[in-house]
Amino acid sequence: MSHTESNATGLRGGNDDGVVPAPAAPHPSATTTPTPRPAAVDRAAADPPAPAPSVAEPLAGAPAPSPDGGRNRPGVNLPRFRGRVIPPLDRAVIKILPPVLIVAVIIAVTVDPAGAAFVIGEMRTFVTSGFTWLFILYSVIAVVVCVWLAFSKVGRIRLGGPKSKPEHSKFAWYSMLFACGQGIGLIFWSVAEPIMLRDDAPLMAANGNPGEAGIVWAYFHWGLTAWAMYCVVAICLAYSHHNLGKTLTFREATVDILPERIQRPAGVVVELLAIIATVLGLATSFGFAAMQFTSGLAAFTGIEPGPWVWVGVIAGLGVLAAVSAFVGVNKGMKRISEANSILSIVLVVGVFLFGPIVYILSNMSQTFGAFFYNFVPMSLWTDAATATGPLESWQDSWNGWWTVFIWCWVIAFSPFVAGFIARISRGRTIREFVLGVTIIPSLIVMVWIGIIGSAALYYDDATNRSISDDVAADTSSGLFSMLGMIPVIGVLLIIVATILVATYYVTSLDSGTYALAEFVSAPKKAGPWFRVVLVASIASVAIVLLSLGGTAVVDTVQTGTIIGAFPFSFVILLMIANLIRRLRCRTKEVKQLEKDVNDPQPRDEDRFLDDDGLPVLPPESPGGDRG
Repeated sequence: MSHTESNATGLRGGNDDGVVPAPAAPHPSATTTPTPRPAAVDRAAADPPAPAPSVAEPLAGAPAPSPDGGRNRPGVNLPRFRGRVIPPLDRAVIKILPPVLIVAVIIAVTVDPAGAAFVIGEMRTFVTSGFTWLFILYSVIAVVVCVWLAFSKVGRIRLGGPKSKPEHSKFAWYSMLFACGQGIGLIFWSVAEPIMLRDDAPLMAANGNPGEAGIVWAYFHWGLTAWAMYCVVAICLAYSHHNLGKTLTFREATVDILPERIQRPAGVVVELLAIIATVLGLATSFGFAAMQFTSGLAAFTGIEPGPWVWVGVIAGLGVLAAVSAFVGVNKGMKRISEANSILSIVLVVGVFLFGPIVYILSNMSQTFGAFFYNFVPMSLWTDAATATGPLESWQDSWNGWWTVFIWCWVIAFSPFVAGFIARISRGRTIREFVLGVTIIPSLIVMVWIGIIGSAALYYDDATNRSISDDVAADTSSGLFSMLGMIPVIGVLLIIVATILVATYYVTSLDSGTYALAEFVSAPKKAGPWFRVVLVASIASVAIVLLSLGGTAVVDTVQTGTIIGAFPFSFVILLMIANLIRRLRCRTKEVKQLEKDVNDPQPRDEDRFLDDDGLPVLPPESPGGDRG
C-alpha cells in the first residue's frame, strides 16, 4: 500500500496536507451499550447476522448517536470516505476560477470572433502537425490496457468490494452508459461520416463498393477504440472511488503517483481542467443540439431555424434536464435512458425493415469483415507523409479532419462521460465493467452505422447524391434527408429521430451535471438544487454563445474545448499509470481497506459523520480542532 493510500484512511481534521488520519479509537472513558442493527443493514450483509456492535457514547462536541446505531440516516453510506479533505484555499480556487475563465472565454470569442477563430485554428494546426502520433499512441494504449484489465487476474476485482451488488439492471446500465457516451453524436455522424468519406478515405480500396471505406472508418471512430478511451478513464475513477474510498474526482485518481510535494497544486490544476472541459463541452454541445433539433423540426413542421427558436429549444431541453437532475438517477436519468434505447431500436429497425434491406445486409457483412481486417492498420495510421515538415494548416491533414479531431473530442468529453459511468457501475467486476463498456456498445454502434449508413449511401446513389449535397450544407440535415426517403414510415422516423436528439442530449447534460457537481463539491455532497443550478448555468452559456455570436462562435468554442484535450491527455496517461500501479501493488492491506470502506455493517467510526457522510473528530481528539 502506498504512503498516500495508507495515510488516507481516517477521519476529517487531519494533517496540513489534507490527508486524513486513521480512525480514532473510542475514548477510554466511554461506556458501551448494545444497539440493535437496522434491518436494512442485515439484509445487505452477506455474512450471517453477527452480534450487535457496541456503540460508545459520543465525546463532548461530537454528533450524538441516534437510536439506529449512531447514524442519523438508515443504512451505511458506502464507500466510507478515505480521501483527502481539500484545504479552504484550494476549494475557493476550484469554485471561483472556472466561472471567471469561462466568462473570459465567452467575452473573447464574442467580441472578436475572427481573432478567436484564428488563434484556435493555429492551436489545432500545432496539435495536428506535431502530435498526431501522440493521439494514435494514446488510443492504442487505451485498447491495450482494457484488454489487460479484462483478461488478467485483476479482472476478478469487484468495484465496491467483494460483497457489493450492481445497483442497476444490465439493460438500464447499458442504456445509461450509451446515452451519456455517444448517443447524440452517433445520430448524425452515422450518416454524415459515411457520406463525407465515401470518396476520400485512406487505406482501403473501393472494391467496387464506393461507400465501404466511409462506413468502416465510421465503425472505427465511433466503436471499440472510442469506447476503450472512455472505459480506461472510467475504471480509473471507479476503482479509486468504490474500492479505495476516494472522492469521484480526477485529482484523487491521479495525484498519488506524483511526488508528495506537488500533489496538492497538481490536484487543483487537474480539477480545473476537468471542470472547464466539462462546462464548455456541455454548453457548446447544447448549442449544436438545439440546431440539430430545429433541423428535425423543420423537416416535418416547416419551422425555420433561427436564434429565437434555438433559445426556445435550449430552454425546453434545459427544463427537462433540470427535472431529471433534480429527481435523481433512478427516477430521471435511468428512465430517460431506457426510453432512448427503445426509441433507438424503433429507429434502426424501422430503417432496416422499410429501407433497402438486401443492400443493408450485404453491405453490413462486407463492411464488418473489412473493419476487422483493417482494424490494426487504422489504429496505427498516422498519415506519415504529412510529417515530413510542419503543416501550414490542420486542413492539410486527413487526420486533422477526422481521427485526431475525434480522439480529441473523446478525451475532452471523458471527464463527465467517464465520471458518470464510474458512478453507476458499483458492484460489477473489472472484467464485467470493461467488456460491458467496450464490447456491447461497440457492437451496437456497428449495427447502428451499418444500417443507417448503408441506407444513406443507397438513397444517395438513387437520388444523384442529394444526401451528399445536404450534408455538405449542414451535417445535421443528412439524417433527416435520408429518413424522408424511407417509404411508408419516413415521417414517423423523422419524428422519432427528432425526439431522440432531445432525449439523448438531456441524458448527456444530466450525466454531465452529476460529474460536474462531484468535481466542484467533493468531498461534500451536492444536492439536487445544486445540479439544477448547474443545468441553468450551462444552458445560459449556450444561449449567450448562440445569441451573441451565432453558430460560428459555438463552433470556435467547441473546437477550442476539443483542442484542450491535448494537455488533458497527459493527465489521463498519468491516471492510467496510477491505476496500473495500484492494481499491481494491491497488498493485503489494500484488500483489507477495500473491505473496510465497503463493509455494510455499522462501525464505531460511523458514529462521527457529518451531514455529507464525512468523518469528524471530537475537539478533544488529536487534530480535532482543525477543519
